[in-house]
Amino acid sequence: MKKSFLLSLLLIFSLIISACSSNSSTEEKPEGNSEGGGDAQAPLDIFSWWTGAGEEDGLKALLAIFEEKYPDIPVENAAVAGGAGTNAKAVLASRMQGDDPPATFQVHGGAELNEGWVAAGKMEPLNDFYEAEGLNDKFPQDLIDMVSKDGNIYSVPVNIHRGNVLWYNKKVFEENGLQAPTTFDEFFEVADALKEKGITPLALGDKEPWTATHLYETVLLGVLGNEDYGKLWTGELSFDDPKVVKAAEIFQKMLTYINDDHSSRNWQDASQLVANGEAAMNVMGDWAKGYFVNDLNLKVNEDFGYIPTPGTEGQFMVITDTFGLPKGVENSEGVKKFLSVLASVEGQDAFNPLKGSIPARVDADIEKYDQYGKDTMEDFKTGKLAPSLAHGSAASEGFLTKVNQSINIFVTQQNTDQFTQDMTAAAVELK
Repeated sequence: MKKSFLLSLLLIFSLIISACSSNSSTEEKPEGNSEGGGDAQAPLDIFSWWTGAGEEDGLKALLAIFEEKYPDIPVENAAVAGGAGTNAKAVLASRMQGDDPPATFQVHGGAELNEGWVAAGKMEPLNDFYEAEGLNDKFPQDLIDMVSKDGNIYSVPVNIHRGNVLWYNKKVFEENGLQAPTTFDEFFEVADALKEKGITPLALGDKEPWTATHLYETVLLGVLGNEDYGKLWTGELSFDDPKVVKAAEIFQKMLTYINDDHSSRNWQDASQLVANGEAAMNVMGDWAKGYFVNDLNLKVNEDFGYIPTPGTEGQFMVITDTFGLPKGVENSEGVKKFLSVLASVEGQDAFNPLKGSIPARVDADIEKYDQYGKDTMEDFKTGKLAPSLAHGSAASEGFLTKVNQSINIFVTQQNTDQFTQDMTAAAVELK
């Protein structure tokens, strides 16, 4: 029932996006960048799904800076909990369709932003804002491209997350004389050794559908490499290609090493299995580091270690949280002030150490970050960037919905042939 409910929410969201992109006879509110910027005293509701595991602390730190700089502008934390953003996206879609946009909202750079809200005509361009704030050389060009469409920039990145991270319990590995695996062959050797000792090799919490998709996309990247991985989302490479089928087979084999109660756990619960030593490894984005450090009081490189997922050394699965300026907001100038704080060195260096991410800016203070943050900053500079499917950057919401459905079935039935057929059929959405 719970999975059906989540799938229904995603379907509603997709239908609303489609409706937003069509012509409507409904009279629109004045655009938020109209002369004077609207009501300068209108409260700013900052809409996100950051409600726990370090992310809430990061958001509160960002809001505190804004309130100190602009005490006359009321601000509201309008975060919506649950479903790793699924609930929030459904609420957001309803508000946007009803011409009641939040002042600004969290959205992943890439397809989620550009093929969703920008294509629907719901966002104001921020080219002039970037120019006025001097931001064009403060973010990597590849990152600016992720928040741009048809020559216009539509949002401001607050962070960079890395998706292709394998986290492991240092004590478990040391006690069993094991090294963190860098290849799939090494992964299965380590997994077999752990299984013989009665230790769950790989923790998964797929109570919410995106987590299994997250694991799958890292396998795709490890097997295909950056270039062919990118071709999947343009339709240049088919899901029935032998290399993609091989990735599905490796994914299926990895699933034989997961915890039995995976379907009743969320990502934090899976991470906690690793923290407790009940499981040895977990594949998750580096918000897991924020959870390990801020919620569980673990120490980087003492209690837990990290390594790129098998086969992905030198590649960086990038996920970026961004905020933009919706059309029709009451206080567009106030929103721009918030975006200015969010884009600043001060704002990014207050937010990201708590969130577990690294700053989007190239000139942030590296000394404010732990060793994981420093290592990730360096990898981001030198690595080949790959967009995340699970987090909305690589492909459309409609395609992702079908992928999540197919992977949920695959995790249960583990039928590679059927999974390949389902994914090939779903890829029609990419054309």
